[in-house]
Amino acid sequence: MIAVISDIHANLEALDATLDAIRDERVGRILCLGDIVGYNADPAGCIRRLREAGAVCVAGNHDRAVTGQITTEGFNPLAARAVEWTRTQLGPGDMDWLRRLPLKLDLAGEDGPGIVAVHGALHPETGCELVRLDTDDKRALSFEALESHPTGARICAFGHTHRIGIFEMRDGAMTAHQGDGVAIRDGSYYLVNPGTVGQPRTSDRRASFMLIDPAARTVQLRRVPYDYRAAMAKTRKAGLAARLSRVPEPLRGPIRRIYHALRGRA
Repeated sequence: MIAVISDIHANLEALDATLDAIRDERVGRILCLGDIVGYNADPAGCIRRLREAGAVCVAGNHDRAVTGQITTEGFNPLAARAVEWTRTQLGPGDMDWLRRLPLKLDLAGEDGPGIVAVHGALHPETGCELVRLDTDDKRALSFEALESHPTGARICAFGHTHRIGIFEMRDGAMTAHQGDGVAIRDGSYYLVNPGTVGQPRTSDRRASFMLIDPAARTVQLRRVPYDYRAAMAKTRKAGLAARLSRVPEPLRGPIRRIYHALRGRA
């Protein structure tokens, strides 16, 4: 069984709680879909935990920005600031480890359907770590790439959106599954997103990960509570927190819109 995690974003409290939950499962491998660093205050600690756990990882856009493999063009100001700060926190060994992470990774399917891992999307040849699979049109392009993948893999695990998702392509029709799991069917292809370990963007602040069991042909979601306040306290102390970080995520958008509207009237 494979535990799939993504978008840790230097949140050590969330990662430790997630790894503890994974230890309670019959997991043979941990797969990390990138964005190990960025936004929060424990980049070195998170890298150390993943290496100690023997996790196999792909590179996220924040990981590649920290190492200078891509620029922060297109990053929001908070993310760009965190990239610069993170560079001051990592030693040469951590930077080299991040720099060597692949953009795509194939896991052989000896006991069931194979898995290909990416951070953003499968379909672009270059820049795949920057593409968000947040529309059906984009997901259709990655499904096309999966269906023609040379390994014969039928599952693509992706992250980057921070949104949990299980999508199935069968006979040309795409289905978005709403539950916390799915049975893998012969003749179908799947895009699965475990959500985020350490950077929640919904009112549910719990970390999340997925369990893929190729032998049993199942994908299951797990959610893990952690000390969110402790993590955010460190992020604020480092000067990395958003101004509205104490406000629940669903309320931030309306508050921002009101703020900008009032500024426009000034």
